[in-house]
Amino acid sequence: MRDLSSAAIGAAVSGAALAMLGRKPNAPRAMRSALWGCASLGAAVALNELTGKPVPFLRWSFLRLFLGRSPRTGWQAGDGREEALAVHVMRHARQADPDDAIRVIDDFSRQHSFMINIGDNKGQILDRAIQRTQPRRLLELGTYCGYSALRMARVMPSDAHLYSIEFNPANAAIARRIWDHANIGDRVTVIVGHLGDGGSTLHRLRAEHGFTDGGLDFVFLDHDKSAYLPDLQRIVDERWLHPGSVVVADNVRVPGAPEYRAYMHQEEGKSWHTREHRAHLEYQSMIRDLVLESDYLQG
Repeated sequence: MRDLSSAAIGAAVSGAALAMLGRKPNAPRAMRSALWGCASLGAAVALNELTGKPVPFLRWSFLRLFLGRSPRTGWQAGDGREEALAVHVMRHARQADPDDAIRVIDDFSRQHSFMINIGDNKGQILDRAIQRTQPRRLLELGTYCGYSALRMARVMPSDAHLYSIEFNPANAAIARRIWDHANIGDRVTVIVGHLGDGGSTLHRLRAEHGFTDGGLDFVFLDHDKSAYLPDLQRIVDERWLHPGSVVVADNVRVPGAPEYRAYMHQEEGKSWHTREHRAHLEYQSMIRDLVLESDYLQG
């Protein structure tokens, strides 16, 4: 039913654009090109949905991310997919089983609605970074619905704790529900806020959660891409890192964090040593992405 509905939307968009072309045979070339583009895209979406979504970026749930309310401002798609994910996890994932929660989220993201979490392909890069460093205190910027925290919690040491910062209170609440269902809620703390709020969240991390000089082992960046570099600089200025602390950054190519990548290139062998992992954008194999894994060298 969901496939037919999305296909109908694509067909309707295509049909409307073709009808307008028929009514305006003498329209300017730019308008006609735009209408042909809409008609072609609508037809491609309809065909893609009806044939099992072989091209993920032609899925209606992917395209909706860039229509109406954008995750670039609200960090939700604004169409209810995050709440739908939480309900799906409660219904289909085994309780107290983080691996099964991850499986169910991956399945939902492929078969139902495209979700802006790190996904299974790049998630393995995150897994290996945790396993390599064995961190005890971890900080995540960008909780979203809690998927990456599930991945980190299942591979981090048993005495480790993850603190996850989320701008959107609704996302934070959804993540808590999923973590509690998977029985990792006592190992992960979500904090509503962001590091660029004038020092409030930084103060809370120190005063309420025991962040101290040299006490942070691992940072995962997966929030506003333009905030990657300023937020990393805030963390460095707080002196929370130590030699050997690791920072992993997702989506460095798509949507892209060029200032962050340029900084890591500039500081290579000075403040940081960085590995660039080539990967693909979540839940597809056609759009390439980069994950950066950086070891801090200074004290």
